[in-house]
Amino acid sequence: MVFVPPSYSNIGKETNDLLGKDFPAGNVKLEFNSTASNGLKFTVTGSNNAGKTGGIIADIKSKFSDKARGFTFTESWTTANVLGVQLELQDNIAKGLKLDVNASILPAIGSKSVKAGAEYKQEYIFTRANIDLFRGPTIAGDVVVGNDGYIVGGDIAYDVNDAKVTRYNGAVGYANKEYSVTLHATNAFNTFAASYFHRLNPEVEAGARAVWNKSSDANVTIELGSKYTLDKEAFAKAKIDNHGRLGLSYTQNLRPGLKVTFGGIFDTSRLQENAHKVGLSFVVDA
Repeated sequence: MVFVPPSYSNIGKETNDLLGKDFPAGNVKLEFNSTASNGLKFTVTGSNNAGKTGGIIADIKSKFSDKARGFTFTESWTTANVLGVQLELQDNIAKGLKLDVNASILPAIGSKSVKAGAEYKQEYIFTRANIDLFRGPTIAGDVVVGNDGYIVGGDIAYDVNDAKVTRYNGAVGYANKEYSVTLHATNAFNTFAASYFHRLNPEVEAGARAVWNKSSDANVTIELGSKYTLDKEAFAKAKIDNHGRLGLSYTQNLRPGLKVTFGGIFDTSRLQENAHKVGLSFVVDA
């Protein structure tokens, strides 16, 4: 069986998704996806965070893919007037190699960003590198190697002008179809995070994460959560941390192409105060 390790950013993804997704606390979000007959995909998202600006933050994105040629072109425009384009070439030069260029501009102040990157994955290895031409320039890269479920990865960034390393992180882990465990060392090896994910059966998932920052006096932060699949159209999630913050959510497919999620974060140590956040999310696929 061929084993291709995950990218560095996806190490521990199961736990991150379990504890981070489907909790639309403090905002109302709408996402609309549609696909034209020629394969052009449109995505419009908007959210209203009453606790911050009170305004609506939105963006529109179009994406065209030519799978036969391994070509993908994406353009976006946000309510902050940021224009972005991305060009990707997958398996065009060599199998497992993806090249991409990502550029954005803010016309109001003339701010711009251009990143060029490469990604290569094969059996036992997944590596990526990119260069930010207008910041530094900065060269960043990560690599993950593994076999039979065991993985080891590292991430680093280097500022060319200042001739110094600006970021370095590491991770180790093990994953199979039933469970996964990971250990991350981030923030120049000052912050450590251990996570665990277990798929108990087809209906129940559980996971936990512990984070410790050795440069502060804070204790270890522990968060645990679970997901219960009610049927093929609905699931519920719950999570809680050692500070007493309780997260609850419920997701229901109302009909094919229409999904709604209700969720909230509740401070159990201040139940009588205005310290709770609730929200909902609609996703429409046409």
